[in-house]
Amino acid sequence: MKLSTKTIANTAKSVFYRSKFFIQKNSPQILTGAGIALGITSTVMACKATLKVTEVMDGHETMKQNIEDSVGGKLEDGGTYTRELADADQKILVRMTAWKVIKLYAPAVGVGALGITSILYGHKILSKRNASLAAAYQLLDKGFKEYRQNVRDRYGDEVDKELRYGLVKEKVEEETIDPETGKKKKTKKEVTVLPDGRVPSVYARIFDELNDNWERDAELNLFFINGQLNYWNHILQTRGYVFLNEVYKALGFDPTKAGQHVGWYYDAKNPKADNYIDFGIYDVNRRGASEFVNGMERSVILDFNVQGPIDSLIGEEI
Repeated sequence: MKLSTKTIANTAKSVFYRSKFFIQKNSPQILTGAGIALGITSTVMACKATLKVTEVMDGHETMKQNIEDSVGGKLEDGGTYTRELADADQKILVRMTAWKVIKLYAPAVGVGALGITSILYGHKILSKRNASLAAAYQLLDKGFKEYRQNVRDRYGDEVDKELRYGLVKEKVEEETIDPETGKKKKTKKEVTVLPDGRVPSVYARIFDELNDNWERDAELNLFFINGQLNYWNHILQTRGYVFLNEVYKALGFDPTKAGQHVGWYYDAKNPKADNYIDFGIYDVNRRGASEFVNGMERSVILDFNVQGPIDSLIGEEI
């Protein structure tokens, strides 16, 4: 099948723009990789230049000795090669040798400088992208908070919690004692709970046997988590802010990219701010949390009430 000139041109144009987009998208990685490669090349070139420097310095010493040996000798014009003339020639020799050494190392220095520039420029591009992502995340977080506030204003806090965590209503049987007859009786009541196996939020973590701080004793686990909860609330009030990754590490969880930016910011002037850290273990709507607090369960889902990105808030304070 014979392709037309227009088809070939369109294909070439498509490949060009896709390649251009690929390079722009991966420019930080490409520049960093190129910078590392140039740095290695610069080191190799410097090593080769060093081998040649030995020859240059040997020639320098030979010429220096020749000048010294010629002091007091006769010149072609019949004059005498004086100490003053020898000192002047020594200065010229030093400049010539220095220029030779510079020329030997100049390519290596140039390549090394280009490598450093590539790495720094790649870092600059990445920093701008991270700043843009952080700004976009803050805008999204602001919109989500405004949406939740609208829900609370119209339907109340209970409905907001149900929608946010995906809570469901279940009918459970409860055994009580009739105060008049003293007999046991079973009654049904409706409770709001989190469906089994469902993680409350993207920041939640499961504290179980996979965690290095977990113990087989439920009471010890509760003591550890409460200790961390009290400690980080103290840090929040004294320092003014806490990042989620700090709490993750203290509890034995791996840090995340989001945890570098989200966390808690203490603002005593804002009555609507939480101004406290909560792990969600005392949430009456979570069946597993209640069992953990009451010593019936050794593991628990920890859900953190982060306020969102706090980088800009800290920056404003500074």
